Amino acid sequence: ERLLAENNEIISNIRDSVINLSESVKDGQKNPEAINFSQGSVSELFPSASALLAVDSEDCLFALKSGSHSPGVQMLDVYDILPFDNPDGGVWKQGFDITYNENEWDSEPLQVFVVPHSHNDPGWLKTFDDYFRDQTQHILNNMVIKLQEDNRRKFIWSEISYFSKWWDGIDSQKKDAVKRLIKDGQFEIVTGGWVMPDEASSHYFAVIDQMIEGHQWLEKNLGVKPKSGWAVDPFGHSPTMAYLLKRAGFSNMLIQRVHYSIKKHFSTQKTLEFFWRQNWDLGSSTDILCHMMPFYSYDIPHTCGPDPKICCQFDFKRLPGGRISCPWRVPPEVIHAGNVQHRAWMILDQYRKKSKLFRTKVLLAPLGDDFRYTESSEWDQQYQNYQKLFDYMNSRPEWHVKAQFGTLSDYFEALRKESNLGEKSSNSLFPVLSGDFFTYADRDHHYWSGYFTSRPFYKHLDRVLESYMRAAEILYSLALVQSSKSEKMSVFPSVDNYKLLTEARRNLGLFQHHDALPGTAKDWVVVDYGTRFDTATYSTESVEIICKYAFFRYLLIFNPTEQERFPVVSVNVNSPRVKLLSPLGKPVTVQISAVWDGATTVSHEAYQISFVAHLPPLGIGVYQLLADESSEAVLADYNIYVRNSRQENTDRLFKIKEMQHSVDNIILENAYMKLWFSGMSGLLEKINTKEDGKNHQMKVEFAWYGTTSNRDKSGAYLFLPDGDAKPYIFTDPPTIRVAHGKIFSEVVCFFHHVTHTVRLYKVQGLEGHSLEVSNIVDIRGEYNRELAMRISSDINSQNRFYTDLNGYQIQPRVTLSKLPLQANIYPMTTMAYIQDVGVRLTLHSAQSLGVASLKNGQLEVIMDRRLMQDDNRGLGQGVQDNKITANVFRLLLERRHGTDVNEEKAPVSFPSLLSHMTSLFLNHPVIPMTTNADSGVPELTNTFSPLISSMPCDMHLVNLRTIQAKVDTKPSDEAVLILHRKGFDCRFSNRDMGLLCSTTQGKIKVNKLFNKFRVESLTPTSLSLMHSPPDARNISEINMSSMDINTFRIRLG
Repeated sequence: ERLLAENNEIISNIRDSVINLSESVKDGQKNPEAINFSQGSVSELFPSASALLAVDSEDCLFALKSGSHSPGVQMLDVYDILPFDNPDGGVWKQGFDITYNENEWDSEPLQVFVVPHSHNDPGWLKTFDDYFRDQTQHILNNMVIKLQEDNRRKFIWSEISYFSKWWDGIDSQKKDAVKRLIKDGQFEIVTGGWVMPDEASSHYFAVIDQMIEGHQWLEKNLGVKPKSGWAVDPFGHSPTMAYLLKRAGFSNMLIQRVHYSIKKHFSTQKTLEFFWRQNWDLGSSTDILCHMMPFYSYDIPHTCGPDPKICCQFDFKRLPGGRISCPWRVPPEVIHAGNVQHRAWMILDQYRKKSKLFRTKVLLAPLGDDFRYTESSEWDQQYQNYQKLFDYMNSRPEWHVKAQFGTLSDYFEALRKESNLGEKSSNSLFPVLSGDFFTYADRDHHYWSGYFTSRPFYKHLDRVLESYMRAAEILYSLALVQSSKSEKMSVFPSVDNYKLLTEARRNLGLFQHHDALPGTAKDWVVVDYGTRFDTATYSTESVEIICKYAFFRYLLIFNPTEQERFPVVSVNVNSPRVKLLSPLGKPVTVQISAVWDGATTVSHEAYQISFVAHLPPLGIGVYQLLADESSEAVLADYNIYVRNSRQENTDRLFKIKEMQHSVDNIILENAYMKLWFSGMSGLLEKINTKEDGKNHQMKVEFAWYGTTSNRDKSGAYLFLPDGDAKPYIFTDPPTIRVAHGKIFSEVVCFFHHVTHTVRLYKVQGLEGHSLEVSNIVDIRGEYNRELAMRISSDINSQNRFYTDLNGYQIQPRVTLSKLPLQANIYPMTTMAYIQDVGVRLTLHSAQSLGVASLKNGQLEVIMDRRLMQDDNRGLGQGVQDNKITANVFRLLLERRHGTDVNEEKAPVSFPSLLSHMTSLFLNHPVIPMTTNADSGVPELTNTFSPLISSMPCDMHLVNLRTIQAKVDTKPSDEAVLILHRKGFDCRFSNRDMGLLCSTTQGKIKVNKLFNKFRVESLTPTSLSLMHSPPDARNISEINMSSMDINTFRIRLG
């Protein structure tokens, strides 16, 4: 905890550089654009109320057209038709008996590719370093020796976090051997990301970042470009991953953890191999060939064929006398001349049965498990025995089989050849599928929806770090260019900062691992991740500013978004008598709020000042904070509802009124809405939208889930509730603290397990359109309980709701009564919404959590869970390391128009522009930084404004990341510019949204982008820089389709 609160060098280093940078940009003040930005008097602080958002009508067509086509298999339809029963399927428990005809392979033999692999978790039951020391380094060392013994041997590897650590410790002779093995096709890197990321809770920013980190490392050290994806362990699979792999230049991918009923259905239909297409794609440009493994697990008993009792006998690490055996009680036998015929026939029978589930005569049989192939003896056991089996099979022409070791790409190449995929035939052998694979169940009613919420403290921390990381990357890239242009800036420690940046990228990348972000690792491993975070983050507490003596301070506020912004900024000061000057030196209206010590006591150690800042896109506004005895700041005043009130709470500064709880409502309002809260509980009850004068029921409540009384209970992975949630009961009404101020008003309720705040900003534009809802949750004293926040409205949502996938796209959901409650919980990364023909209610989130809509008009989010036992998925512990955790949301109610009932069934949906922008600002809050006037920093410019204007509303700058130099750990003079053009729905009221941007059909003139920086070159490349299109050349205009994420190499001067 202490570590996390320490300030860290990386942002402050870059901050200092940017302060210097701003100073060296001073001469740019004669530049009209720079001055233009900060003109205008304080009264025009807000964008004019009549400003209508300029949306190109062409840009509205995308959302309208998207739902109109239907690919072959739509996952929403599959869910609709499946009974989700669980009959006993015989040896293949969750499947069926497979039969075949002996001579099916007469005309065309069965080609079997046995793919040896070792699944290395970068942290789970041990920390990353301990696993590396005890297992991983030995696996890789043996790989080099053992593959060289026989060139028919193959092996695949996916996690570059481990591989790079190993590489750094080996000699050049070994390195050359590895390069040779890769060149000869014996060793293949699959996926090649830093980790094998979680696909439910991860944000696409971080998934791309760890992919670039891995791919750049591979290019620099090995010169290899992975082409097949391998994801055997993430707990459910997202189409976002398919899209990102496709954009990175991959042609194939493999997935494993999918609901057993879907695996069985796909097996009967022979749709386990399909082209995965994005829901919104009207053509086929997003198609990627995907192989879904048919059985329960990726271990050897469940990969050679349908009968685990037989397959286990072909896992030669389990030979008698070893440390592990077969649970089916029939051990493997060493292969020798006396048993080879019988044994080869046994496994061929399994291969043939498995191949009956697919459409071709090419078969994939993975051979591996967690941390396998550590000892030299294990390599011998597996490879020698299998080679004997292959040699025997292949010597029997009447068996019509060709079996061999292969890499993943060997398999996919044979598959494509067999099915003529190289040719121009449009009607492929394989179906097209759209949709996702959540929520995963591996058996019975064991749905893995618990991990969508487990360890929410770290899920929140992850997103804070992502926002800082992106801010640091962008500022670093700009400062680096500036430093190369200016004499003064030679002080910029570019190499040291780049080292820090690389370490931060790698620590963030490590946390995207499928046992880290989901919260499914051992307690001490979680602590290790947290400590690594510390080296990459800085204090999440508000910036403390102390006005010593008569000195004044500079308050630098960085806007990490590509949009001009009018954010409400709050910072703590040590005196209520302060004056704030804008970058132009004009006084700014300030609200002074109390800093509280508990619910009812004012601390006079510090005060909070809040004001509306005006910040250029990706820019810095420099505000001055002065001590001022005659301060005209506006104080907030307070009403406190307590059980035994003292009427007048005499505070020397603030007006505080104590009162009894009451049946009368508490009311807050701004220009857009009026809110009613219960005078007993302090919780929201209804909203009136002023634009149309309508009242909407909007009840916020809390609820508890327990866990079943059966043997199998909820744990880190599984959610197994004991029925519907029970209402959160409180015997005494909570203390309620209501603040009324000029900039914002809020209602804070102090319950025993949660401090719940609803804040309404009284400002024009975006900040005033939604409610800020935050909960500080503390369930450390509970026993097998989970706490949910539920919002009940009068929206007629009809069992349908919508959740985002990875902050990238929206996936429609249907709450199904045929499924248990826990199956209707889905992951939310940044938003979830319900709607009817008239309105849409969106819950925006600053952290990933599990969400559901269990009744009409309801949205609920599970905020924390404390579970006292293991749920038998290998972790060996419950979840009891709960911390006091802040969850932050925005609640946005929008009026819909021009919608028809049919589209409610469409497999695709899009947020509005206002919704996208609300999410962007929530996930990328402004970053206040301070510097003393007397700290020797030259006088600062008033604004640092690197962009000429806001980018188009639907364009998001994902990252501007400096690329590493070819040799050494230095930065190069190139950066990666990643842009995402968001898909949005126009059919929402757009009066006075406060959006200061327009849309441009996805076009951006490159020379109209940066202010004071010249774009020397901009060339398109694949997502992670592995491939340049054949016609890649310097372009002057960026042109993107909706939903596209494009990467460019950019050189600024």
